[in-house]
Amino acid sequence: MKKFLAMALAAVMALGVMTGCSSSSSDDAAEDTTETEEAEETSERTQLIVGFDAEYPPYGYMAEDGTYVGFDLDLAQEVCDRNGWELIKQPIDWDSKDLELESGSIDCIWNGFTYTGREELYTWSDPYVDNSIVFVVLNDSDIQTAEDLAGKVVVTQADSSALTALTNEEDNDENLALAASFAALEQVADYNTAFMNLESGLVDAIAVDIGVAQYQLTSRGDLFRQLEEPLSTEQYAIGFKLGNTELRDQVQATLYEMVEDGTFDEIVANYADYNLDQMVCLGK
Repeated sequence: MKKFLAMALAAVMALGVMTGCSSSSSDDAAEDTTETEEAEETSERTQLIVGFDAEYPPYGYMAEDGTYVGFDLDLAQEVCDRNGWELIKQPIDWDSKDLELESGSIDCIWNGFTYTGREELYTWSDPYVDNSIVFVVLNDSDIQTAEDLAGKVVVTQADSSALTALTNEEDNDENLALAASFAALEQVADYNTAFMNLESGLVDAIAVDIGVAQYQLTSRGDLFRQLEEPLSTEQYAIGFKLGNTELRDQVQATLYEMVEDGTFDEIVANYADYNLDQMVCLGK
């Protein structure tokens, strides 16, 4: 009887050991499968869908031949070429950019996208451009300083960093007071409309990113003039869906490769007329 009980106990213990090993092996297998799937997702990526404002020169805009061009799109194209991806240039309504990113219809927002003040809202690349918000007026305007905007109509793009600079209520008393002095602070869908309104006399000034301002000043002769003192300063970076560090890391690593081999500066040089060579900060 004792011999029988001993044999039965040994059998139970063996079964327990076997069950424990089976469970451990299953857990390990599940972890290995997850890691393999993530690796496969990265290696199997065939395209990068970049969301951008198609009326935001020189970063992204429609050329006369109907194609989408610009500094940010040139950078994105080089990143895609090096990773074997197809670049999908996806124009978006700027005030819908978060919905586009959250739904997965775009992989990133890459178009003069302000990092400063939004650090916790997206997974960001390292900043690559130092930007300023400036005021632009007609060349023959009597407006010389921001103080001269009192009683004037100022326009900016909806959901833009310039709008934030004029309306953000946190530690922003000086700019809030400035905006309160305007006769009106208007919003339009894009900066092309803002410049048309300025040219036609519907508004007195535009609050705009300096790169866009320089593009308009360079492209349209002596029609416009930029006020000397900036409204605020900030930085541009590439915004990915919060938590998507894997794609961010791959894009960022490629950008640094481009900095190291000089390709980044070659692309910047194509936009020297708009002073982008004085604004880029990646790798510096």
